[in-house]
Amino acid sequence: MKILVLCAHTESLFWFRMPMMRAFCNAGHTVYAVGNLPEAEWASEFSAAGIVYRQIPVSRNGMNPFADLQMLRATEKLLRELKPDKIFAYQAKPIVYGAMAAKRCGITEFYPLIAGLGSIFRGEGTKARLLRKVLSVQYKMACRYAPAVILQNPDDRDELVRLGVLDPEKARLIHGSGVDVERFSVMPLPEKPGVLFVGRLIKDKGIVEYLDACRAVKAAYPEARCMLVGPFDSNPSALQPADLDAYTSDGTVEYFGEQADVRPFLEKASVFVLPSYHEGTPKSVLEAMACGRAIITTDAPGCRETVRDGVNGYLVSVKDAAAVAEKTLALLRDPAGCAAFGAQSRRIAEEVFDVNKVNTDIMKIMDIQPKGVEQHVSV
Repeated sequence: MKILVLCAHTESLFWFRMPMMRAFCNAGHTVYAVGNLPEAEWASEFSAAGIVYRQIPVSRNGMNPFADLQMLRATEKLLRELKPDKIFAYQAKPIVYGAMAAKRCGITEFYPLIAGLGSIFRGEGTKARLLRKVLSVQYKMACRYAPAVILQNPDDRDELVRLGVLDPEKARLIHGSGVDVERFSVMPLPEKPGVLFVGRLIKDKGIVEYLDACRAVKAAYPEARCMLVGPFDSNPSALQPADLDAYTSDGTVEYFGEQADVRPFLEKASVFVLPSYHEGTPKSVLEAMACGRAIITTDAPGCRETVRDGVNGYLVSVKDAAAVAEKTLALLRDPAGCAAFGAQSRRIAEEVFDVNKVNTDIMKIMDIQPKGVEQHVSV
């Protein structure tokens, strides 16, 4: 078969979907990865894994209808050229316009992954409510066309069902994107206590709460390192470099920018912190768990799936920097407890979030069998 994976962000395809696409390839199928960045820069990165990369124009955060129409036309043209048997799409615009293009091309096996509802569904204010209405209509169309809809946590499923967007009979839950428990292996705790955040520097990730918590941690425990890894972003809620300067200039936080490999930073951390407002299932947390780290995250959709409170970490309320600081200090001051939490994180990562188990679930949902085995539409 030909399987096409459609995304708005090429780097997301490469960093988050490669294990899944390799699993498709290993089953004997031809895989196309479709994203927004130039083929000249990215084709070789994917071809090394036996995957064909193609580019389409995508305005990730824009609301220009002409740009979206251009994406729709380019997607339809590509589908007519490649004639895929199955499509896996994730992120809002690929789901919406991918479903439209698939329908126009008569491709019935279109599988959207709604990996977190994001600020449009979880946000407040007039603009968020308006966008939520528009996207709800678009998602409803895409979900109606799909034989199955993949989600990463029950909160998102229940919200989409409540809004009338999703038929509950079509909903399929998976355990996030999974984590490679061999690549992210257990690491001993560092001699010098450290705290780490990995993620885009946008407010919905809880970056402001993390920075404020770090300031409190450093005041009470000056020898601790507070580290930050991740890129600035085009999202409207993104921090600007000047916003971060106040925390780096006084030594509160060490900022390392975006990193292709976060393992060296996990090695320096005793505790991993992600005070996000909402997630699908945060991959950064899964990677920290696989490395044997205690976790502090929020009791929010997606985040709460990763932590068993008091077992492998702590859940705190959203937007509560004081609680983040309190729990972080408690773990930093209790190395034995921190190590015990980390061991439980590793156990949960292996038992629940192993990427091979997640990919097996996705292939069952999409009815992707080894080459030569008869295919059936999965509903």
